[in-house]
Amino acid sequence: MLLHVIARGKIARSPEADLVARYEKRLTWPIRLTELPETGGRVPDAPAQSRTVLLDERGKTLSSEEFAAILGRWRDDGVREARFVLGAADGHSEAERSAADLLLAMGAMTWPHLLARAMLMEQLYRATTIVAGHPYHRSG
Repeated sequence: MLLHVIARGKIARSPEADLVARYEKRLTWPIRLTELPETGGRVPDAPAQSRTVLLDERGKTLSSEEFAAILGRWRDDGVREARFVLGAADGHSEAERSAADLLLAMGAMTWPHLLARAMLMEQLYRATTIVAGHPYHRSG
């Protein structure tokens, strides 16, 4: 299953970009990173057999194990692409929230957009290691 992170804003050269690249290299599942401008630009159309996850402050707070279980189930059910969308500073529209398969919060605190992107990448890596039975989950 392809993991597709779609984010508003350019990460450029930064410590957060280094973290994103670090986890991108470590992931064994296919990954695609798409950056959109802060305003304008379209989220790529979702392919058939995909799921959309919006990172949203009003979303569910999941443990790493719960997140891994969802990804593993989607993969086993034949989902071809799991899309993780980080919106602009003002978040997602009500229509986008309604259409999403999952609203996911990174806890109750508000995180800088670039740091949230790096945190998502780490959690994708952690989830895939949990699904694979790798010991990283307990060492991180």
